[in-house]
Amino acid sequence: MKPSYVVTGASGGIGRACVAELVRRGAHVWASVRTDGDEKELDRAYGDAVTVLRMDLRDAESIAACGARVAAAGPVRGLVNNAGLARPGPLEYVPLAAFREQLDVNVTGQLAVTRAMLPALRIAPVARVVTVGSIGGRVAGPMVGPYHTSKFALVGLTDSLRAELAPEGIEVVLVEPGAVATAIWTRAREAAEEVRATLPAAGLERYGEQLAAAERSAARSARTGLPPRRAAEVVVRALTTRRPAPRYLVGGDARLAAVLANLPFRLRYRLTAAKR
Repeated sequence: MKPSYVVTGASGGIGRACVAELVRRGAHVWASVRTDGDEKELDRAYGDAVTVLRMDLRDAESIAACGARVAAAGPVRGLVNNAGLARPGPLEYVPLAAFREQLDVNVTGQLAVTRAMLPALRIAPVARVVTVGSIGGRVAGPMVGPYHTSKFALVGLTDSLRAELAPEGIEVVLVEPGAVATAIWTRAREAAEEVRATLPAAGLERYGEQLAAAERSAARSARTGLPPRRAAEVVVRALTTRRPAPRYLVGGDARLAAVLANLPFRLRYRLTAAKR
């Protein structure tokens, strides 16, 4: 019987690369997407090797239904919590509804999916939960405060889950990529343009320069980021190695940022501000 895994956010980027790598290794994958087009594309590309789940991390009922469907089919050896989004803008002006949505998807949604999949994980001989965080959960910058807040929160969520599930032998891992060349950067640039268009004159005067720097940084990350396959290889290693590390950094920029995170605040601020 093929080992089975669940991957959320499988329509593209790291999630889609994880699906490809797991299928290449002979696994069956439950892959979550939100649209008909993404479902058809996965069916066309992978056939019976992939079973598509229609899941929205803002919809508790869809998450619970997917968890019940997976558990009824048998054990899964690993869950990859990958789905997420990024909301840019100065925290003074980000609509609170958008801020709540950021946390609902990137934090509460990750917990909801994990809880829904635990029955299937518990009946597997070996089980892992691998969450895709970000180096943005160690070092925060301006104009993407909602995203950084969610990724810092994921660190605490993952650490607590690791401690609570350890007695059952379910290992919990956090993967922290740096810049990866995915569509998230294009969406972030588009969202930043929308933010700019809705800011009042006073907001543009206060934050326009920082917003422009954040847009340049997103464009640079889209050009120079690692291919998603590199991050997926680390995720799959965390899923399959005999003794996974609690956390994995992915990319030279992530390793550099991890060093920066341990510097005194004033020095760290000067260095990160200079990079922008």
